[in-house]
Amino acid sequence: MIRAIFFSIFDVHEGPKVLHQVPADSIAPSNKSSQTPLVHFPSVSSYIIPRPEYCSKLITFCTPAHRVLCQPVCLHSSTYPRNAYTFSIALVLDASTPFASYATVTLKLASLLQTLEEQSRFLSRDTSAPNTGKIYALCEILLEDLNNYCESMIPIDDSNTLNIKLFPTYPPPPPLFPHHVPLSTVRLESLTDPNWDLTMLRVLPHINGINSVKQISLLADADYKLVRKAIEHLLYYGCLLLLDIFSFSASYASTADLASFVEDTDMQEECAAYVALPPVPNNSKVLQSDPISGFQLVELYLKLRQGQTVKSFYVDNVEIVDRIDIRRFITFGVIKGFLYRVHRYAIATSQTSRRKREPKIKSKQKADEPTAAEFQIDATESERHQLQLGKFLDGTHCFDEICTELMIGERELMRRLKAFGDVQIICR
Repeated sequence: MIRAIFFSIFDVHEGPKVLHQVPADSIAPSNKSSQTPLVHFPSVSSYIIPRPEYCSKLITFCTPAHRVLCQPVCLHSSTYPRNAYTFSIALVLDASTPFASYATVTLKLASLLQTLEEQSRFLSRDTSAPNTGKIYALCEILLEDLNNYCESMIPIDDSNTLNIKLFPTYPPPPPLFPHHVPLSTVRLESLTDPNWDLTMLRVLPHINGINSVKQISLLADADYKLVRKAIEHLLYYGCLLLLDIFSFSASYASTADLASFVEDTDMQEECAAYVALPPVPNNSKVLQSDPISGFQLVELYLKLRQGQTVKSFYVDNVEIVDRIDIRRFITFGVIKGFLYRVHRYAIATSQTSRRKREPKIKSKQKADEPTAAEFQIDATESERHQLQLGKFLDGTHCFDEICTELMIGERELMRRLKAFGDVQIICR
């Protein structure tokens, strides 16, 4: 939130001087005012109206409670006293306010006022009293519009209009990996425009909460780096959530936040609607499964635990789970934060490296034997698989990541891990 906007100049007789300020007496209070200024102007005047070499640059500094942003401008011409005219329009914010978007506003304001002054002497010919006239009205409207609407459109004259918009600053998106599954939180098709990036338009149809980032790049027939950048862009603006690859061999467990789901009947109704199976047409009739109750949903979520796969959970509760979409059931819990994925990681022991060297020696010894050609091909293929797999066996790569990078299924991964040697699998 903007606390104040003020316009100052370098007066040839008085030096740096505040001409207009909104609210009144917020920067340079009058002698009759008892109000404490937000910023003590005499102490910071050398930053607001600096030497010419520091002009035309964004300047920001903090006081104990506030931050000031400005871009001083110095124009040289023989028509000005001392052949120069220096001015600055500054914004005062709370010290804790993120100021990146306000810096853009400050730069645009300084650029517009410089253009107006060069074209028509809009600033230097203004002889109105302090806190009156067009410049004061401009500051007043800006403060009100930006604080209330985050945008402003102010007609300056017949040929100039000021258009300012505060764009929100979001935190950086979470790290994105090939095995992550993006799920849209908005209707992306309603936001699309023919002028959008071509990669983005090819990516959007494949974002369905099922395909991973790597799969999306393959389905869209687009470069992975471009697909990743497009998805990161959607993540930055909050259009997507990141999930794990859903599989029946995965394991999920509840968190302490499940208590909020137990107590919140509205969330239970939302979940029941989300996981309900769509009607199935059967000849001339439409079959609709019986709705599931909130109590049954709570009971199902409580049965999820570590060491139990989704497949075994489904088998144990088939009478109830058969009436819902199991993937949506898991996804809902992950989105709301009361379910978490129990990942599996593989760690190669020190003895494994010794065992890996043995097949290489044997294959070299048999390379000279013409009767062992087929064995040599198989051994070479096995060694290649071991080399590909070895870099993922340090305990920091989950099974989803390994399967995605190697483009194999979990069953094939388990087979290669057994062939690799002594590998420990941990769940966390």
